[in-house]
Amino acid sequence: MARQKLNIGLFGFGVVGKGLYDVLEKSPALDSKVSKICVKQKIKRSLPDEMFCYDPDDILEDGGINTIVELIDNSDDAYYIVKKALQKGKNVVSANKKMLAENLSEMVALAKENDVSLLYEASACGSIPVIRNLEEYYDNDLLLSVTGILNGSSNYILSKIFDNNESYSDALKKAQELGFAESNPTFDVDGFDSLFKLIILTMHSFGVVVSPDDVLNYGISNISEFDINYAREKGYKIKLVAQVERLRDNKIALFVLPRFVTRDKYIYNVEDEFNGVVIKGVAYDKQFMFGKGAGGHPTGSAVLSDITALGHHYRYEYKKANYFEGFTYFKEGTIEVYLRYSNSDVLKNFDFKSVSEEYHGPKFNYKIGFMRLDKLIAIKEKLRSLDVFLAATGKALNY
Repeated sequence: MARQKLNIGLFGFGVVGKGLYDVLEKSPALDSKVSKICVKQKIKRSLPDEMFCYDPDDILEDGGINTIVELIDNSDDAYYIVKKALQKGKNVVSANKKMLAENLSEMVALAKENDVSLLYEASACGSIPVIRNLEEYYDNDLLLSVTGILNGSSNYILSKIFDNNESYSDALKKAQELGFAESNPTFDVDGFDSLFKLIILTMHSFGVVVSPDDVLNYGISNISEFDINYAREKGYKIKLVAQVERLRDNKIALFVLPRFVTRDKYIYNVEDEFNGVVIKGVAYDKQFMFGKGAGGHPTGSAVLSDITALGHHYRYEYKKANYFEGFTYFKEGTIEVYLRYSNSDVLKNFDFKSVSEEYHGPKFNYKIGFMRLDKLIAIKEKLRSLDVFLAATGKALNY
């Protein structure tokens, strides 16, 4: 099949958008060009004014543009753009993990219905080609789990805490100054970014679409010096870890939690703004993928890879969803957690099935024991407002 010529309408002209435009201009072998760029504000830019438009429909209604590349932050705007582009029969490359995670079933169905391609490698782990590998290399039913550090901002903060002895507030401030964290860092440090990426990876790992609202995500914003010292004394680091795991009887479980990580784990040495993903299977045991998960160039490389793939008529086949026996999401398993608290009144929110370790001090207390995932999911919005810190110990899920 001959290579497809891509006439691109680009949404967003920030760091990634500019970098992508430059690469496409310098790489004629890709047989792709940006015809129009949609931005929100009319300001002086490096390209001629006629390259820009300010109404999405100027691009979406243009029959000469066959490919949309969406690189904007606002998930509602991204939803409108991607949905209409697919309905208009245009190929789409998107990096908006929130929009995709919240609307994955609809977007996949629209792409199939209109016989076009929807690619989104840049939405998951920046420069790490994890989606394509799950689609192509791990396209069988031997996969057991996908576990990883999926958010570079929170990992940078935790690296500064454990490697440089910085406080959480100082490490966060530095991350914001370097552009790794937003002025409102909730999306990153409370595990939402990791959650949306995990939803996407779960689809390509096990063929199941799970609502983000129905999955436990809890981050690092409540971490204290007590928790950090506890981890150090035990020889652990704390990492914000996302995991989807295959259980027996075609069930899967998924969650995002801070985790105590021992030196023998691959992700122990994933530092700064890097991401690391461990893929475990029946025949190949563990395989590790490592790379920068955020920033203009890493994200741009993933977008460029999708554009190149589109030129060769590539599409996700969603093999796990279409060709293998269906998996179901199981929330009733129990997970061992460390719960640090000050006031014992908060314990009424937590139903421990068993307790293996307990400590009571003058200022802080903790319990380590097993809790059901569904009970934690039920209070996940409340969790962040409680004076507690919750972390997984790393022990296997019980079910």
